Amino acid sequence: MDEITKIKDLTPSSRRVNVVGKIVVLGEPKEIKTRFGEDKSVSEVVVADDTGKITLTLWDDQTKDIRDGEILKIDNGYISLLRGHMRLNVGKYGTMVESEEEIEPSEELDMSEKEYEYQYNNYNNRNGNQGNQGNRGNGNRGYGNNNNRRNSYNRNDDKED
Repeated sequence: MDEITKIKDLTPSSRRVNVVGKIVVLGEPKEIKTRFGEDKSVSEVVVADDTGKITLTLWDDQTKDIRDGEILKIDNGYISLLRGHMRLNVGKYGTMVESEEEIEPSEELDMSEKEYEYQYNNYNNRNGNQGNQGNRGNGNRGYGNNNNRRNSYNRNDDKED
């Protein structure tokens, strides 16, 4: 069995996570129009494990066979931010099945309650970098010394046979 991530350990940058949680709130499906102009059905379901709870976003057919109180195992899920709040997603590469595990859900810690800035979606901030601070004014824009890059680049027509 793949390693299970506890809900309290999820972060806005969590990807490829396996989560087991009990449905504690089963939201009603809503019809929305996506940014691509498609009509979709979306439901927000709150799942909890023994460490906390999080909102799980389910699309179209993902909601058809789930019940309030059911325990779900989500494989290869990921976290997205919706207006700055974490949402657990199954996505097209993930799976969601009923689990036989016993869970005593804890609803004290709501991981979808905290608001995050969108720094996790910004490439420069993934590893804690603060943009180009420290590189300002040196003209290299974070790409290193252009001369070194040119010298280490070998084109095929420069090589001797």
